[in-house]
Amino acid sequence: MSNNNIHWYAAKVRYQTEKKIKKYLTEHGIEHYIPFHKVVIERNGRRKSVERPVISCFVFVHTDRKTALALPADMSITMNFIHCLDTGQMLVIPPKQMQDFMFVLDFSEETVRLKNTELAYGDRVRVIKGPFAGIEGELVRIKGHKRVVVRLDGILAVATTYIPSSFLEKV
Repeated sequence: MSNNNIHWYAAKVRYQTEKKIKKYLTEHGIEHYIPFHKVVIERNGRRKSVERPVISCFVFVHTDRKTALALPADMSITMNFIHCLDTGQMLVIPPKQMQDFMFVLDFSEETVRLKNTELAYGDRVRVIKGPFAGIEGELVRIKGHKRVVVRLDGILAVATTYIPSSFLEKV
């Protein structure tokens, strides 16, 4: 299998099948990204910590197209790969975009302020300093605060916490 044929693909899956998929992909050595986090739930007066997917019903696989298309049958599950609206082909997520997306989702939250008036909403920006250094995205306002958003086109987007303007440059 040539590295030129390996890409990141996103798929919608049935609710609560993410752990089963993660186990299968890990056992078969297929690179994937299915982020989980701990959530405390209360049932019958008892508090319990459970692991839940950060993004429900989505999995990301890094493999060749043939292997990706065979996964649903191999695992006996429903898995619908996201397709590009223009071409109808399976959507390929660029490596840099996927790397930025994973970094932002895996990063623990930290609060800082943004005070640059030279940057406008919608500007493409790159974080040049701090824990988010190297991330590229779009400057947006969410809940009254400026943030950098990393989009997986046609799928979803994630936003950073506040970033000082001195940490940003226009792309």
